[in-house]
Amino acid sequence: MSHRRQFLIQTCKAAGAAATCAGAGWWFSKRDQVEDSKTLPVLKDYSVPHAPELPGLAIAKGADPGPLVRSALDALGGMERFVSPGDVVLVKPNAAFDRPPVFGATTHPAVVGAVVRLCKRAGAERVIVTDFPIHSFERCFERSGIGQAVAESGGELWVPSPDDFETIDLEGWVLGPWPVYAKPLSAANKLIGIPTAKDHNLCGASLSMKNWYGFLGEGRNRLHQDIHNAITDLCQAFKGTLVVLDATRLLMRNGPTGGSTSDVQEGNTICCSTDPVAVDAFGAELLGKNDLCDYLALAEERALGISDWRSLSPKEVSL
Repeated sequence: MSHRRQFLIQTCKAAGAAATCAGAGWWFSKRDQVEDSKTLPVLKDYSVPHAPELPGLAIAKGADPGPLVRSALDALGGMERFVSPGDVVLVKPNAAFDRPPVFGATTHPAVVGAVVRLCKRAGAERVIVTDFPIHSFERCFERSGIGQAVAESGGELWVPSPDDFETIDLEGWVLGPWPVYAKPLSAANKLIGIPTAKDHNLCGASLSMKNWYGFLGEGRNRLHQDIHNAITDLCQAFKGTLVVLDATRLLMRNGPTGGSTSDVQEGNTICCSTDPVAVDAFGAELLGKNDLCDYLALAEERALGISDWRSLSPKEVSL
């Protein structure tokens, strides 16, 4: 490990400890609302067994998002490796902002639709699609095109309500007991993240690990004070089944909200893996943000994945 990475990890550990202490004060102020963490539920593990005979990561390149998703997943053994008949699958796109697809701030609707269809074809009993956006849920899912894509592909769009949140112990360095959008997580036995690849003004790039931020409730803006440890905590807490990175458009600047087509360039790429750290390292490379994404080193230090995505025997296909 380089001296820079050792310094980074030690610095972030110290920052994480400080942030944890600050967060404790906030939670103690609400102690009448929060049980002792030993009695709180924790998140399920939605992961599937490792398949050493298959590539650890797949990359598909071409112009049509739907076939790209299918081709990338076929390289990993097909959606049937991840979804079995009777499963209830929860799909988490990035739908945080009231933006049309052309701005690259949200997951491409064609990618979401392709994932839902493949889940249904693999025998999923239900495919739930949801997010807890920063802007209005209805506007986000309408303008992003994701709502229509879900309806057309046979998925169920869930709208969050206050009763859907529950305090969960996320067991992280920064994230401890936290209000989590728990209802869809409880309903599902498989969890698929579909982030988009975009610049982020605080952490370098918003990719698969950051995408789980959309399950957090009240107070999540405080995580920006120690964002790299917070993102690593999200990766540690949310053990998903699969990550499908939508890099069909790359928001190169002014993320995470975007707002100008001049900030977007064609990516024409889908990247799939069970290793979110590898996917994020690949995505950060596409964006030219590797040196800014300190959470990659932190996640690898916690043994949450491998940042050297090339070491996973990736399979690349072109359409």
